[in-house]
Amino acid sequence: MCFRCNLPILISVIVVIISIPISNRITKCSLSNLGKMETGVSSSKSIDGEEDVFSSKQSDVSSADHLVVMVHGIMGSTANWKFAAEQFVRMLPDKVYVHRSEKNMAMLTLDGVDVMGERLAEEVFELIKQKPNLRKISFVAHSLGGLAARYAIGKLYKPPKTDSEGNLLADAAEESKGTIGGLVPINFITVATPHLGSRGNNQVPFLFGVTALEKVAAGVSHLIFKRTGRHLFLTDDDNDGKPPLLKRMVEDHEDCYFMSGLRSFKRRVAYSNVGYDHIVGWRTASIRRAVELPKWEDSVNKKYPHVVHEEFIKACDAGRDYPIPVEDDSLENVEEELVTGLSRVSWEKVDVSFHSSSILRFAAHSVIQVKDENIHSEGADVIQHIIDHFHV
Repeated sequence: MCFRCNLPILISVIVVIISIPISNRITKCSLSNLGKMETGVSSSKSIDGEEDVFSSKQSDVSSADHLVVMVHGIMGSTANWKFAAEQFVRMLPDKVYVHRSEKNMAMLTLDGVDVMGERLAEEVFELIKQKPNLRKISFVAHSLGGLAARYAIGKLYKPPKTDSEGNLLADAAEESKGTIGGLVPINFITVATPHLGSRGNNQVPFLFGVTALEKVAAGVSHLIFKRTGRHLFLTDDDNDGKPPLLKRMVEDHEDCYFMSGLRSFKRRVAYSNVGYDHIVGWRTASIRRAVELPKWEDSVNKKYPHVVHEEFIKACDAGRDYPIPVEDDSLENVEEELVTGLSRVSWEKVDVSFHSSSILRFAAHSVIQVKDENIHSEGADVIQHIIDHFHV
């Protein structure tokens, strides 16, 4: 087809993609109350913005030994997790110290998943050094932030302490699967994260599963999202001969312990939208093959009206750590490798639906996170679900 024939498709793809960060700009306009002490909740400031949230009571701060790192998505900011961070502290005041990551805000999210992950790992490591009372660590990450968090834990992972014969030391029983930055890993939670990437097979729903549109998006993603676009669309394998980054991240690769880090957490949870998320599809967010997508019905649970399905998936070949065989680089095979690799660890999968909600269901990608409390409050029950099931 000629360029003129493709032009309408290119324009439509670019317009929709560029519209992603609009909610972030709206969010920034409603942050006049940042820095103020709320009931039972305090926050600290930095040059780049406000990031730490903790209890107003000094006794609670002293006893809070569980670091919760919240990571925003593409073109995001620390403000995106404001509501959730405050809810965490209100409900677990003497347990958690919440840090909203600030080193990858706005345009910095376009530098690539690896660069974001390196920055996040350094940020977390520096924070841990400043807070010697911390003992445990958890991550709660939205969208692209989930991939950055997976990369970061691969850098922060430390194997368990053993003696000269390889036996676990007596004082390392709690760290039997290793540590993250020297802390005991507890919860690794992703919310609408494209674990399988964004390439083809309706992984980006606003492309309607149309093959031509998906091919165009893969071809132009780097023009809009730079290196991050290449990583998301798995087109970053043509420079140094290495496989795409997302494929490397389902194994321990060189000095990055991606799977060991992920396996070290007590639990892993994937929250996903079953529909109306036009940015991240259900399959890629829930790490499922098409045939594994469950049937669901509208929730009758008044506490969590938008949670429509939950299941626990046991690890497959959890004890085996072998390279995944690569026969060819077709999209189907690449996806299968990603699903198979990530299935080596157990997952709790929580499916969310805003189908019966207001017009904001079309902003499900932001609502599931409550990116802005004034606009996306319908997702508050999802945040409640995260906190209620959180292991402290």
